[in-house]
Amino acid sequence: MIFGLKRIKNTSMTHRFPIKEIARQSGLGTATIDRVLNNRTNVSAQTKQRVASAIKELIAQEAQLAARGRRMFFDFVIEAPARFSREVKNAAESILPHISSAVCRPRFQLQEIMHEAEVVAALERIHKRGSQGVCLKAKDSPAIRDAVRKLHASRIPVVTLVTDLGGGDRLSYVGLDNAGAGRTAAYLISITLGNRSGAVLATRSHERFLGEEDREIAFKEALSKLCPNLSVVPFQGGGGIYAQTITQLTQKLKNVGSLQAVYSMGGGNKAILETLEHCRLKPLVFVAHDLDRENRRLLAEKKINFVLHHDLQHDIRAAFDHFLTFHGLINTPTTQPVSTAQLVTPMNVPKTLHREDDQ
Repeated sequence: MIFGLKRIKNTSMTHRFPIKEIARQSGLGTATIDRVLNNRTNVSAQTKQRVASAIKELIAQEAQLAARGRRMFFDFVIEAPARFSREVKNAAESILPHISSAVCRPRFQLQEIMHEAEVVAALERIHKRGSQGVCLKAKDSPAIRDAVRKLHASRIPVVTLVTDLGGGDRLSYVGLDNAGAGRTAAYLISITLGNRSGAVLATRSHERFLGEEDREIAFKEALSKLCPNLSVVPFQGGGGIYAQTITQLTQKLKNVGSLQAVYSMGGGNKAILETLEHCRLKPLVFVAHDLDRENRRLLAEKKINFVLHHDLQHDIRAAFDHFLTFHGLINTPTTQPVSTAQLVTPMNVPKTLHREDDQ
């Protein structure tokens, strides 16, 4: 039986989570919730899991309801590999108990790959049901910008996370100083390789993530000055997903000869390393982003040399502060500095702040 459903499947009138509340938390319709709670047929496993997650979130947040303050619903729409989405969810949930100005309830839609139409549909659903703020990590496209513009016109603020959108209708950007990170990666490669010649593989998960584009532009500019003998081999694709990255990168590396370094801007590093080994390429230095579970393991195994990490909790807290300020509940600066990259090596990996699932 799905977690939390045993107590509530008979009637929505006698338990603390009415069907409408579960529907609002999950983003599904009340009829769908009713089918799940009563174990009816024609319900997908994904839908059941979505309802179970919503109930689990409601249980975790229930303690806050005794506190005085306005109830705020914030939506997280994140396109990213599960390893990163998990970190976002952990960061958001760890911050909630420390927000005293309102009772905040996050709702999560986390997918590894979201096509443009799926992102737009998710934002339209949020517009229809209402929200006090949207934290968005998505590709930049005209249709997604239009959906954000519609939310903005309805006074639903949007904060972009890690990667930004073109146009001026989002409330703010929170996340890494992407250009600074790109320059830092170039510097690390330059002090490792010196005057060597050869190629540097620069990988991005997708061409429409503006944050990764900012990293790449700054990286190329800095590397051309620091190491003029090195050429950059750009790769875009795979979405940071294991199988897709291997398939697409293998094709890209067919004609690469001397590969001296890798700068991975979009993740999927286990797949990148396995592809390099298959192609018999052995770079001298590997620079990656984000201190997720996969990169911790690769650092411990000394398969990657440097990770450019930023404090995701700081970013999510900044997003909450922007939302609360927008609604007049707190007063924070209208502009907050972006996160500076922290350099992590196999010698200084910090202890994890959250429980990491082994699944």
